[in-house]
Amino acid sequence: MKTIEINLAFKLKKAVLALGSQAKNTICFAKADKARLSPIHGDLSSPQDLFVFERDARYFLRSRPGIIAYDLHPEYQSSRYALTLTGKYRLLSIQHHHAHIASCMAENGLKNHKVIGVAFDGTGLGADNTIWGAEFLICDYKRFVRRAHLKEIPLVGGERAILEPARLSAAWLNFDKSVDKQQILKRIYQSGINSPLASSMGRLFDAAGSLVLGRERAGFEAELAIELERLAAKSRPCGSGYRFKMNKSKDGYILDPSNIFKQIIRDLKAKKPKAEIARRFHAGVAEMILNTCLILRKDSGVNKIALSGGVFQNKLLLKTSLDLLYKEGFKVFTHRELSCNDSSISLGQAVIAGYRS
Repeated sequence: MKTIEINLAFKLKKAVLALGSQAKNTICFAKADKARLSPIHGDLSSPQDLFVFERDARYFLRSRPGIIAYDLHPEYQSSRYALTLTGKYRLLSIQHHHAHIASCMAENGLKNHKVIGVAFDGTGLGADNTIWGAEFLICDYKRFVRRAHLKEIPLVGGERAILEPARLSAAWLNFDKSVDKQQILKRIYQSGINSPLASSMGRLFDAAGSLVLGRERAGFEAELAIELERLAAKSRPCGSGYRFKMNKSKDGYILDPSNIFKQIIRDLKAKKPKAEIARRFHAGVAEMILNTCLILRKDSGVNKIALSGGVFQNKLLLKTSLDLLYKEGFKVFTHRELSCNDSSISLGQAVIAGYRS
């Protein structure tokens, strides 16, 4: 098996086998100051990918790990496999976005330093049993505190909203009374039928893409977000981006983009170039990252930032965010050898479990 080896800046007391996520899955075996990651198993809902995953897991189990680490989500096939090992090994469940940030820290050779972790992706189960995906954490390898996040909206129809992003833009527009279809979606949501609340940056990009591109459906997850980035890249840098509203909560800060969607509609009606609108949306997200990190640095004294999660595969967003953060003196870490998507999750799970042992 061809593996990727990562040198750790510390030594783990016990060997850990981390079983990764559901999609873009990798398995990580970490011992002492070395971590080895398996090839990617595309999607564990596929019987073929699940078969290869289980075969690779059995291979690593021969190395006799002391701990098995797995995702907090009980329906992931990797988590289900972990639970078949109950009684044979010590099992530790790891929150998805904490693992994202820990993977970036470990890949960059950080010891157990505190960072502001910015974890943006599609969805992952949160510590409060809700869906997370746009998170600002203050964390080290042992623990994390969620200090800011995107406002939650309902995923009307559950996973169906991923391929029908118009459902997401409808939710951000508070199910506009002037649109009949949105009223149908509102009734579905109010009925409590399969409409979980989610704080997701990936779904926010889908919703913006649906509005700007005038598309209700996507052929695959994040298709409209990818097209929105391509469109934005055709425009010159704009002035300031669309602005998020920041609200203080008892646990931190909630970031509300509701007004952004109203502004996008106004700009579309005013016949402004769609590339410019897409660019302003990207700029607004990057400025929100900066503004939130400035506040969290003031609150916590932490100056290091780790960026992870599949949304940062968006090169325009990543570059714009880095430029802003560097100008304010932040020390920023991003993935180098590994991807920022879920294929790096297992490394984060391994080091978190190792530090907690």
